[in-house]
Amino acid sequence: MTSAAAQNRAWCDEAIRRVQADAHRSADTHLHQLPLPASWGIDVYLKDESVHPTGSLKHRLARSLFLYALANGWLREGSTVVEATSGNSAVAEAYFARMLDLPYVAVMPRSTSPEKIARIEAYGGRCHFVDTPPNIYPEAERIAAETGGHYLDQFTYAERATDWRGNNNIAESIFSQLEAERHPVPTWIVAAAGTGGTSCTIGRYIRYRRHATRLLVVDPENSAYYPGWQAGVSDYTTGMPSRIEGIGRPRMEASFVTSVIDDMLPVPDAASVAAMRHLAEVYRRRAGASTGTCLWGVWSLVAGMRERGETGSIVTLLCDPGELYTSTYYDDDWLAAKDLDPAPYRAQIDSLLDGGPFRR
Repeated sequence: MTSAAAQNRAWCDEAIRRVQADAHRSADTHLHQLPLPASWGIDVYLKDESVHPTGSLKHRLARSLFLYALANGWLREGSTVVEATSGNSAVAEAYFARMLDLPYVAVMPRSTSPEKIARIEAYGGRCHFVDTPPNIYPEAERIAAETGGHYLDQFTYAERATDWRGNNNIAESIFSQLEAERHPVPTWIVAAAGTGGTSCTIGRYIRYRRHATRLLVVDPENSAYYPGWQAGVSDYTTGMPSRIEGIGRPRMEASFVTSVIDDMLPVPDAASVAAMRHLAEVYRRRAGASTGTCLWGVWSLVAGMRERGETGSIVTLLCDPGELYTSTYYDDDWLAAKDLDPAPYRAQIDSLLDGGPFRR
């Protein structure tokens, strides 16, 4: 081994140690139970991913992407790390890049909100803007090539970067935390898809461990995932951005693995907002609209289980904190400007939890 190779190997060893140390310092995320009438025999749990150091589920993905790149020898000392994203992934990736003293560039649409830009820059990241959203992918590739850096490419590698067999991934954590509950093996786990990495990890783990649990993936308006899954078309596109931040894509991404999904549910954006606000007002937990999308799926499952006289448990994710969305999903004027009326959907949730009907 040459001295340069030995030096790079030593740097990589230290980088992996730092990233793994971050995981050891972070306690596992909480699993909260949302109280329902005991007589229903149905338990609902919320896996709170907002307590990660960077405040979202994407902290897990960013850690996995960095470890995957390091283990593959794709990152070296001084490498510029590049990603095509404007959301929580960029925040988490900027965090890990700063940890390793690596420059980080997030390629994003020019329309990205100042709040998001500020969060990325707070961790030392640089934001590079494009005028046309689909151009984020080739532009990220170009910057990585010109700088001699590495394009993390979450939409390709999310499904393979996470150790889905275990190693305290999100699925293993859920099943471990449920061991002492009355329904320790959940009937359903509900997830939404941004990259598809989380749903793929959960779906693979369920099958690997031979659990009877089924995976429901919920999808917002404009996203290509549900219609692509329904039609069996791997390159389905809508060309429209999702209004629910963090989930849904205008095209089927490579990391969205349809074969591990048991069912999908399209969710109206106003229903996502209704469920998010209901969580804040009734259960005193503020979350973003992607959590609301998941919860609409949960309430749909609860309604079906009650109709069939079934008992069991359902687990979903609290993806990120509601404080990020005070001026958007929690603002009535903003909702009106977007033509989003959560009231009819909120009435459905209230009806269900009062023991009445729920129109799915």
